[in-house]
Amino acid sequence: MQNFEAFLLENLPTSKSIHPTYEKALQQMLKAGGKRFRPALLLGVVKAYNPLMSAGARYAAYAVELLHTYSLIHDDLPAMDNSPLRRGEPTLHVLYDEVTAILVGDALNTYSFEVLANAPFSDYTRVKLIDELAKNGGLNGMVLGQAMDCYFENRPLGIEDIKTLHTNKTAKLIAASLKMGAIIVGREELAESLYVFGIKLGLLFQIQDDILDVTQSSQEAGKLTNNDGDKNSFVTILGLVESIKEADALALELSDELESFDENLHYELSPLLTRYINRHKNSSDT
Repeated sequence: MQNFEAFLLENLPTSKSIHPTYEKALQQMLKAGGKRFRPALLLGVVKAYNPLMSAGARYAAYAVELLHTYSLIHDDLPAMDNSPLRRGEPTLHVLYDEVTAILVGDALNTYSFEVLANAPFSDYTRVKLIDELAKNGGLNGMVLGQAMDCYFENRPLGIEDIKTLHTNKTAKLIAASLKMGAIIVGREELAESLYVFGIKLGLLFQIQDDILDVTQSSQEAGKLTNNDGDKNSFVTILGLVESIKEADALALELSDELESFDENLHYELSPLLTRYINRHKNSSDT
């Protein structure tokens, strides 16, 4: 991922403007780092089947990271989670103001599609990638999940509705990252099975985040923790012990599926996925 990180820093969004802080604010959360989990999934799939396409695939990975970063900026706004910390740094509405944070989020959202539209792929592949990112990040994906999350604050849902909420809010963009990698290398049948795997992976990722929210400090997490008491998190509804059991069961299922991947895909994704599939287990003793 060092190559991707260098690529990202070399291609930060810029703006020719008289605005004194707009460009700096555009770049702030991207420079702050993060897990880069979604780009790593996409690039791992591409490297498994056509390493020569990895350089071009960085544009698609960057587009996913741009969209994800916009979602975090908006998620932290006072109207949503009102969080003062993200990726170990003050959030944009704290550093600057709420208007700046909203507009930077808007800019990164639309810029992600500009990056994809100019990526070095065939027209067919570009359209497929734009469609996939839009569907999973937009009105019937991440945005829908965020709307549900905010609307049902202080209104406890049943576990299946919570899974639906977080499938949209978190899992679909993770699933799309895997699928987009397969689209780039022309393996559209594999793309569908990776998407299904990615939905399960995304749900596990969310359960783990909910566990870590109550078992880590804000400093350890790089964001405000113990902030989900009013939300429909897995821990809020199931409790910590049951949430860990749910995560363990899903982690075992995903580990079994990972072993069924073909040799190339297993080689590229196994180190990353094994680490993330088991990341909640460090907190399971609390």
